[in-house]
Amino acid sequence: MEQTDKLRTTNYSGIFLSCFSDYSEKCVHATPEHVLLYLYSGEQVIEDRNRKITIRAGECAFIRRNHRLMMYKNSKGEELYKGISLTFNRNVLREFYKKLDKVDLPERAALSDRNVFKIEPRADITSLFQSLTPYFDENVKPTDGVAHLKLQEGIYALLNYSAIFFPILFDFTEPWKIDMLGFLNDNYMDDLTMEQIAAYTGRSLATFKRDFKKISGLSPQKWLIKRRLEAAYVKLKEERKKVQEVYVEVGFKNPSHFSTAFKKQYGIPPTEV
Repeated sequence: MEQTDKLRTTNYSGIFLSCFSDYSEKCVHATPEHVLLYLYSGEQVIEDRNRKITIRAGECAFIRRNHRLMMYKNSKGEELYKGISLTFNRNVLREFYKKLDKVDLPERAALSDRNVFKIEPRADITSLFQSLTPYFDENVKPTDGVAHLKLQEGIYALLNYSAIFFPILFDFTEPWKIDMLGFLNDNYMDDLTMEQIAAYTGRSLATFKRDFKKISGLSPQKWLIKRRLEAAYVKLKEERKKVQEVYVEVGFKNPSHFSTAFKKQYGIPPTEV
């Protein structure tokens, strides 16, 4: 993390406040949990490979877990950067899902592979984050019960905003099965067959494919290629590695296949990154 002056971060049971002075702070975001971010003042630019999303005061963004992003937190004139984020861990989401009336589940929810979703201002989301302000402005710690209720309120707000968040937030199928995306994000560079991945996550191949359709619009094979290319982009641009090193590191066997897939996803060959 690079910063030019003073940064203050406070954490209360998964609710984080970040506030700093001076102009700009740059950091890499790579949290293993979903995050809902609200900006009170200043500006935040989220760079997801070749896409930039700008969040301004009063705006909100949902950031999917297990994705490496570059963030720029900027002051605007006299306004210091100040933002609050809610972090939804799997236990909170599982508990919420168990209590959810299943008749409320949409029959069909659009699947999305986007990593960052900009949320338009809404009364429920704005009131949620405004209600958290006193805890940070007055340095009063909320009880764990209150923090838990605020996280639940955030989940409800997302589900009310769009049905697209149902398959994203509840991307586990049965609690005794290993989380598929968690396993794949940990092992996407390994040379594993679909049968092996299914077995490692406690499923038959048919069940694995059926469960995977519930959480992604891509096939498992295409998801793995996309994830490997995202990792390759980071290694090429930020770590300044050579193409000959990178394609092997991220799990490709053939440099020609890697180059073709990379250009298809990013519009340029890997040698031009």
